[in-house]
Amino acid sequence: MRYTGPKFKLCRREQVDLFWSKKYNVKKNRSLPGQHGANMQRSSEYGKLLRNKQVLKRMYMLSERQFVRIVRDIAAKYAKNKNITHDTALFQFLERRMDSTVYRSGLAKTMMQARQMVNHGHFLLNGKKHNIPSSFVCIGDKISLKEKLKNSTLYSQNSADMKGKIPSWVKLDKAANAVEILSDPQVGEIGIPADLLKVIEFYARA
Repeated sequence: MRYTGPKFKLCRREQVDLFWSKKYNVKKNRSLPGQHGANMQRSSEYGKLLRNKQVLKRMYMLSERQFVRIVRDIAAKYAKNKNITHDTALFQFLERRMDSTVYRSGLAKTMMQARQMVNHGHFLLNGKKHNIPSSFVCIGDKISLKEKLKNSTLYSQNSADMKGKIPSWVKLDKAANAVEILSDPQVGEIGIPADLLKVIEFYARA
């Protein structure tokens, strides 16, 4: 099941901002959560693998079931068929999710907000209503805001706040609040505080 508890607690546990929001600034509280948080150790190899897995899963707000399916099944099969590395395929599928794309385009300030917007049916995918955050977009796909929402100050403000931060694989038409997928997501273009190879190794050991 997806975690629904205090989000700052997760950020403190991993010592990173998992939700790309200034609201969760771990620098203000570096102690780990729990009664014995200050004494918790992370030196074991398994512990390092686990922490990387948890960071990546929580950053994209996925349940364990969703995440393991992407790592073990979808990305692994795609990597083999396309002759690319497993970690590259994993990154691409995490970033090709509908909610991830909406967030990266600047139409949402956080991944949480992007998921909510998609769930509420704010967008069209290739001209058709679409409200499934977990669906994967492809090169050439176009995501557009519903006509009745195009004058919303929420979307104009969000896109303005993301100036200069939109990745190369996403093209945003600010005037129309529309997004086009130009290419596959590129590993390294966006900083992620998790080692993708350690995540894959974690599931390989399981």
